[in-house]
Amino acid sequence: MNLHLARALHLLETEPLIDGHNDLPWVIRVDSAAKGDVRAYGLDRVHQDGDTDIPRLREGRVAGQVWAAYIPTDIPHPARSTLEQIDVILQINAAHPETFEPALKAADVLRAKKAGKIASIMAVEGGVGLENSLAPLRVWHAAGVRLMTLCHNGTLDWIDSATDDARHGGLTGFGRDVVRELNRLGIIIDCAHVAPSVMHQVLDTSTAPIVFSHSNARALCNHVRNVPDEVLARVPANNGLVMATFIPDFINEAVRVWMEPLRERFKLDPATGRAEAIAELERTNGPCPKATLAQLADHIEYIAKIVGRSRVGIGSDFFGNPTTPLGLSDVTCFPHLLAEMFRRGWTDQQVAGLAGRNFLRVFRAVEHEGAKLRKTGGGKVAWA
Repeated sequence: MNLHLARALHLLETEPLIDGHNDLPWVIRVDSAAKGDVRAYGLDRVHQDGDTDIPRLREGRVAGQVWAAYIPTDIPHPARSTLEQIDVILQINAAHPETFEPALKAADVLRAKKAGKIASIMAVEGGVGLENSLAPLRVWHAAGVRLMTLCHNGTLDWIDSATDDARHGGLTGFGRDVVRELNRLGIIIDCAHVAPSVMHQVLDTSTAPIVFSHSNARALCNHVRNVPDEVLARVPANNGLVMATFIPDFINEAVRVWMEPLRERFKLDPATGRAEAIAELERTNGPCPKATLAQLADHIEYIAKIVGRSRVGIGSDFFGNPTTPLGLSDVTCFPHLLAEMFRRGWTDQQVAGLAGRNFLRVFRAVEHEGAKLRKTGGGKVAWA
């Protein structure tokens, strides 16, 4: 074991490592045997065909995991489907109470770490499940949701997606109401999938820090899902967080260009048939270039130069797919990324921030802002 990895593992004995985005609930939903049944899936055994399970979360020293209740934008019955995905996360907690501790506030993460458990943080990925009403936000919050990715790859009636046609010039009036209600409830606002116009408008509207839970720097890789410099420049004033992601075509420009023929195919459902489609394209276009752990570290350093090292984090976006960067194949690899940051001269405090402390700062700030706003009254009853 090299000295930098040993240093990372030593740090993680006391400091929490929090991954900002994992789509395991969707993997369990579409698994041909489990079909959404967590016990049938068997999280307590290694799934060599996937990237996330309890043995490897333990090996990767994960102390807090944000689980995404993700649904495709065009799914039938989106409100019901979102609740079904929330239920999968609740099943994860119920099936493995010896491993997972539900985290409704930042202090729960540290308490879980002290108890030797993994904090289970619930997120909703995509506002299509609102069906243009604010009421589901309050139901989701009551169920334990503490982060919301405003949209996914499709534009909605109230928000423009980064990967779809813009129809609203950003947010509509209802979209701003969503932002305000998330602030009031104390739910972290995630702008990972939104158009740059929405990024700016959320920064204009939100009274709490926001996050980009799984996005990289557009200046290094010109993917529309990455964050432009002019948005990064506004993050310090908001005191938010940009969480670097492991998706190869968000890391490496050559991979992004190579993947372009598949972009439309995977716009609404980025996972189904992905490996097969890439293999088919390789037969005609040659091997797909490889993204690497070191290139992801380049993104972290670039983002940190603009937003500061106290405003970067990690959001893997593992989703059970074999197309991962070299050195970042599954959830065991987080310490190796931290080791690379040590190799580049980051201090213990800075690496601890990247690993999880920066996320906890945002979590606390959002909690406090919500508590303050709730003292002024109840939520708005509104729909688009």
